[in-house]
Amino acid sequence: MKQAVILAAGKGIRMLPLTKYVPKPLVKINGKPFLDYLLGNLEEAGYEMVYVIVGHKKNQVEEFFKKNDFNFETKFVHQIKRLGTGHAVKLLSRHIKENFVVVMGDNLYSVNDLGNINFDDNYNCIYALRHKNPERFGVLVTKGNFLVEIEEKPEKPKSNLINAGLYKFTPEIFDKLRKIKKSPRGEYELTSAIEMLAKKNKVKVKVLKDYWLDLGKYEDIPKIESFIKKNF
Repeated sequence: MKQAVILAAGKGIRMLPLTKYVPKPLVKINGKPFLDYLLGNLEEAGYEMVYVIVGHKKNQVEEFFKKNDFNFETKFVHQIKRLGTGHAVKLLSRHIKENFVVVMGDNLYSVNDLGNINFDDNYNCIYALRHKNPERFGVLVTKGNFLVEIEEKPEKPKSNLINAGLYKFTPEIFDKLRKIKKSPRGEYELTSAIEMLAKKNKVKVKVLKDYWLDLGKYEDIPKIESFIKKNF
């Protein structure tokens, strides 16, 4: 089964004042909630099950799904305490027993890239883009096709591959998520568990063929609207 997890529990502080009233995935882009584009692409790519991690203004997210009909099953999981992306994914350990994809609720990828993810191999996978200013992102250090480490916003990047926030995991990720400790900012980071798997050569790195749209901050809206007008 092709199943995805959408992380949609955050407060979206960098998107204020819009996120004072709506959760970030529901911020309007060309008159439609951003999440609508992501779900449409997951649907077209053939996903059959979508888990949604909700928290901040969760009722609005759940109501959005009630009003819209998608050709996949949906389950909501409430992240009561916002303790990071690693904590959010760990909440799925009782629900998921097969390989699965994780995507952020404020990120968008093409139908082609979402559809080409290989669910059948026993490797975890982190998806990347090549960027001319990698020092602004999480930089992926690789050996061949495998991840060695993730450097967060390094002054002198060892590569131009950046973490595009799209992942495919085997259920083994849950064991690593139980072992990670809080980061300096007080959260359980998903990337910490990924690096634990990388030490055992269990994480492949693949470059996206199309695009990655990141609704990170308020200033991103115009360029995302422009891209979607031209490509959707």
